[in-house]
Amino acid sequence: MRFSNSFLDEIRDRVPISDVIGRRVSWDKRKTNVSRADYWACCPFHGEKSPSFHCEDRKGRYHCFGCGVTGDHFRFLTELEGLSFPEAVQTIADMAGVAMPVADPAMEKREKERTTLLDVMELATQFFQDQLQTANGARARAYLRDRGLTGRTIETFRLGFAPDSRNALKEHLAGKGVPKEQIEACGLVVHGAEIPVSYDRFRDRIMFPILSSREKVIAFGGRAMSPDAPAKYLNSNETELFHKGNVLYNFSRARRATQGANGEGTIIAVEGYMDVIALHQAGVENAVAPLGTALTENQLELLWKMTPQPVLCFDGDGAGIRAANRAADLALPHIKPGRTVRFALLPDGKDPDDLVRNDGRAPFDKVMSQAKPLAEMIWGREINTGSFETPEAKAELEARLRQLVSVIADENVRRHYQQDMRDRLNGFFQPQFQNRGGGERRSFERGGGGGKGRGRGGLDEPRGARLTGGISDRLARSGLVRGHIEVPALRESVLALTVVNHPALMLDEYDEIASIDYDSRELQRLWSGMLGAAAAVASQHLTREYLVERLEEQGFATLLQSLEQQIRNARLWIATEEAAMEDAREGYRQALAFHKRSKALRWQKIELEREIAEATETGNGEVIELLMRALQEVHFEGLRLENQEAIIDGFGVLSGRVKKVAASH
Repeated sequence: MRFSNSFLDEIRDRVPISDVIGRRVSWDKRKTNVSRADYWACCPFHGEKSPSFHCEDRKGRYHCFGCGVTGDHFRFLTELEGLSFPEAVQTIADMAGVAMPVADPAMEKREKERTTLLDVMELATQFFQDQLQTANGARARAYLRDRGLTGRTIETFRLGFAPDSRNALKEHLAGKGVPKEQIEACGLVVHGAEIPVSYDRFRDRIMFPILSSREKVIAFGGRAMSPDAPAKYLNSNETELFHKGNVLYNFSRARRATQGANGEGTIIAVEGYMDVIALHQAGVENAVAPLGTALTENQLELLWKMTPQPVLCFDGDGAGIRAANRAADLALPHIKPGRTVRFALLPDGKDPDDLVRNDGRAPFDKVMSQAKPLAEMIWGREINTGSFETPEAKAELEARLRQLVSVIADENVRRHYQQDMRDRLNGFFQPQFQNRGGGERRSFERGGGGGKGRGRGGLDEPRGARLTGGISDRLARSGLVRGHIEVPALRESVLALTVVNHPALMLDEYDEIASIDYDSRELQRLWSGMLGAAAAVASQHLTREYLVERLEEQGFATLLQSLEQQIRNARLWIATEEAAMEDAREGYRQALAFHKRSKALRWQKIELEREIAEATETGNGEVIELLMRALQEVHFEGLRLENQEAIIDGFGVLSGRVKKVAASH
């Protein structure tokens, strides 16, 4: 039986290729990066001891760098398991939960008609390309030249021109033997019961062919040459070939560009055809665009198939910012670990074409380097909606953020967003409180003005409010609650530098090491670079010298020096290169335990303070008292944790050190 391309694409897209291959191989824990859906194993097609067989879910392909085999889901099953092609299709369809198509003469006829329509669209594309080079296309050529497009770029994107005629294309296709039913089915003419004679849909327009993922022309976009045209841009209507919300302009070319960047490239979504083309000419080949409408869920899924973190680039004017906000709301429910979006906002009044036309790609690259995470985009939008001087306004902002975050389907990501927004709220409101001056702050905490239990305005202070402020300050000083600081916390520095200096830890502790969640943004970046460097080399070559060299190449030399100095100043020699492996392992495990406990205490503190605030609003004194006692316990647990953590400095008799803690007793 013959299977349609659309059916094969559907079941391939539903089943990660790692699920198919994972039934026959064991993934190498050290080189595999599950969060990026990037897998390595010993090749099942030839015997080997070190993993050189690689598959990536995003591409849906496998390749062995040892024997050279390559393919997709179906080839793996037919070549390794000896299945016939229909049997391989049946296996993937079962895994996808999709019923196999029943042999249907009508469906086969429809597939043949679809293929024929693609042939018609190719004839139309060639006609438009030819028309651009005629005398009728002179104005269109001048326009494209004024926009800075070269002949090579025009040819690459197969740009054309639709003459100002009601029947030029229709007569051309009819002369090629194309029946009117096929011309109408392609959406190339306007027709209907109320239209006696059909006429060309595109007239006096520069034509932009729109390609499918298989690089076949399935539709057109046309830009009007006349300033009086009702629509500046006009797209093909919905047809058997074309569903606008499921297609991205330049999709297949951009996908190739990301795959050519060793899988490290991202995808940039811009607003229009000309933006994509101008960027391509400037060397930015990984840009796509929705087709004249706001980004849809299906288009967002297409972006995520190509990259886990696409960048959505919008004009910096009001319309662009509104479009960015709509896209943020669209993405928020669907984000997952390793799947999100970033936002790049162009200078007001500029589009990508403007930025790259005169100065090349450098100004655009600068904008890309400043792309904002989704959380920052949401936060910035909400705090720019008004003033938050009153408790009511602050409560409204908090409620709005809570509602926005609640739509995130993934439980873990939702929890982290909730914590992130609470941290931002605390930082946003706290400076307003602190900047009122020391005297006023003392007045609020101690009941100022001599009135016992009174605040600045003489109102009764909520029960436990003074204790809350004191505990919060002491927790901040204890290191359990940190603001935005450049130097990482000592505990985090110990963790990071111990692994860098003793990379052999990754052979046994890889999964846990890969999942360490640092507060320091610098260490987050360092960790990502380190894991990537470790995944790219065989275990016998994973040495400290190799790792440091790779990290320095990535720009982390200064950070590594800073960490080393911080560790040596604190005399935490177990994290240094000189420490024995047994000592380093013990120190790493203790530091990790303290790190996890510290994060848990911080989370408890944030939750308790939120519950105290809610109980204060309702005036429930009994609940406040219970919560305050719990908050005190968290504080004292934090102090105990700090005292215990000092013991790390005493470990290491295997390296010739004496336990200082023991000597002190």
